[in-house]
Amino acid sequence: MCSLCGVIGGNEHWADAPAREGVYTRNADPVRRRRERAERVRIANCVLKLYGMKLSDWQGVAFLLSTLTGKSEIVEDLGHLWPVAEKLSGRLCDPLAVDFLAWLEADHG
Repeated sequence: MCSLCGVIGGNEHWADAPAREGVYTRNADPVRRRRERAERVRIANCVLKLYGMKLSDWQGVAFLLSTLTGKSEIVEDLGHLWPVAEKLSGRLCDPLAVDFLAWLEADHG
């Protein structure tokens, strides 16, 4: 564990599709895995923009969620993103809300 941030290495989320012996994944090489991780960050930022937040990759092991006012928090994986976003913004962040989906369909994504 890093004493500076408290992130334990090796925590793998299902969305990261790590290559394992005997398990098929199209992300067998590190470059492809990083590219897909960057694409997930891009898509998450389309949603987070509406809430005044931005997600960035943090060393390939976690994410950093930041607000426009400078608050930030490390997010372990995408499964923990929305509770942390709600905590930082102080409001409900629902990526499936009808008004949000309408906004997204209006080509804001």
